[in-house]
Amino acid sequence: MIHFARADIVRMLRNRRYLVFVVAFPVALYLINANIYGDETAGSGLGYNVILMVSMAAYGALASSMMSSAVPLATERQSGWLRQLQITPLPSWAVIVAKISTALALVLPSLLLVSVAAVVQQGVSLPPGRWVALLPAMWLGTVPFIALGLALGSALSADAAQPASMVCMFALAIAGGLWFPPEIFGATMKTVAELTPSFHYASLGWSLAGGHGVDAMDVLVVAGWAVVLGGAAAYLYRRATVRG
Repeated sequence: MIHFARADIVRMLRNRRYLVFVVAFPVALYLINANIYGDETAGSGLGYNVILMVSMAAYGALASSMMSSAVPLATERQSGWLRQLQITPLPSWAVIVAKISTALALVLPSLLLVSVAAVVQQGVSLPPGRWVALLPAMWLGTVPFIALGLALGSALSADAAQPASMVCMFALAIAGGLWFPPEIFGATMKTVAELTPSFHYASLGWSLAGGHGVDAMDVLVVAGWAVVLGGAAAYLYRRATVRG
């Protein structure tokens, strides 16, 4: 299982789309926006350089979660690779665990590089305790997005999985307030945002970065979506492999 996960990671690191859209783009977007708004302070008292750091790290993590799970799984299923794995001693659950582990590993570059850019270029300085809480929370908070990617990869063809995952990724980023601050949302948009895992995922990061601790509602919503989407991913994967 370890070798299987390692092969997946190496393959994604060689993928130029991953390197550009998941690793480089969030950092570039952070630097552009932080140099425009970084000196300002939001109504919450948190500097925009910190708010944007969390937003862009969350966007990169979300994009990585989707790209490293949906398309690779759909491609492997369509090519017959999953059928080959079924005749090996590797159990089905190990394949899923490897896919989740791979996606979690590939989330780290976005989180870390945006954070490093914030510290080096914008002088962001948080107490060590906040970093210790913030980065693991944002890392583990990507589980519902990984599950969504696996569900799409199990249900759709490789050609359909890519646009579907991108639509979901952009929709979640916009609705979650990762590209535009939630403060500018109208009443309807705020209602929609509060139902999405991306909004509460980012809100968890903003709260921890601001030293306000963990908001129970954010944790419950993210965890709830992880359970729902994880169940859907397991069902769709089982159905796809049985059909295969």
